[in-house]
Order: sequence, then structure tokens, then C-alpha cells
Amino acid sequence: MDGTKRSHIKIGSHVNIVLKEDQRTSDLTEGYVATILTKSPNHPHGIKVKLETGEVGRVKEILES
Repeated sequence: MDGTKRSHIKIGSHVNIVLKEDQRTSDLTEGYVATILTKSPNHPHGIKVKLETGEVGRVKEILES
């Protein structure tokens, strides 16, 4: 599932995100959602989240909710 809809993402979801510094290379970082930062119901580039590790990026795919 892609990460453009806020309703698909829950706290604790296992996701792949792209960090700001990795946007050019599209390198993905895997982790678990600690906080959902985007307030709008959807975003074309992915919902911005903070992982449990403290890394912040946009969700590219949801591995499991």
C-alpha cells in the first residue's frame, strides 16, 4: 500500500520512508511510526511521519499496519 493517505497509517505501522537527504536517490529507510506529522488527509508525496528511531520522512509504502 502506498503512503499518500493518512487514514492508512497508524502509530506503530511498519513502513518504508524516504528521508529528506535521500529524496534525490530515493533510498528507503524502514521503521515503525511513532508520530504522524502531516495533518491533511492525503499528500501526493507521502504522509510525513517520525519513526521510533527519531528519523523523519515521507511514507513511500506501508509494509503492515
